[in-house]
Amino acid sequence: MHLKARIFAAATAFSLVAPAAMAQDDFEAQLKARQGQFRIMALNLGVLGGMAQGEIEYDAERAQTAADTLVTVTGIDQSLHWPEGSDAMSMDGTRAEPSIWDDNEDFLSKWEDLGDAAAEMQAAAGDGRQAVGAALQNVGGTCKACHDAHRTPES
Repeated sequence: MHLKARIFAAATAFSLVAPAAMAQDDFEAQLKARQGQFRIMALNLGVLGGMAQGEIEYDAERAQTAADTLVTVTGIDQSLHWPEGSDAMSMDGTRAEPSIWDDNEDFLSKWEDLGDAAAEMQAAAGDGRQAVGAALQNVGGTCKACHDAHRTPES
């Protein structure tokens, strides 16, 4: 099954269970959804990072697939993933800072910056190991900017 078909199937399945999940006050479904998207990004960034560092043999097709996946994930509307009250001060299992809701415009702007950096990675992925490395620095910078502002440091 092609990636777009799998994403469509997953989105359809989620849409059938989302109303019940949204009715819960514990936000477990939202937390799992947002953590899942970050795990997908981490997996694909690991492939790209490994190629950029020479730890994984550069493969243009595999790099392109990883970059395409980053663009897909960063294109997901975040409004359902971040209900107010699903921060580290209110529930266990997250490092989300309350600043996400206190300064939501900044948070969403940083998510958009990540999407832009992912699109740059997508354009560079087929151009070799050095191009991937350069684009990866930009992606990493956008991640860091958001984590510095809106994520509790790991203890």
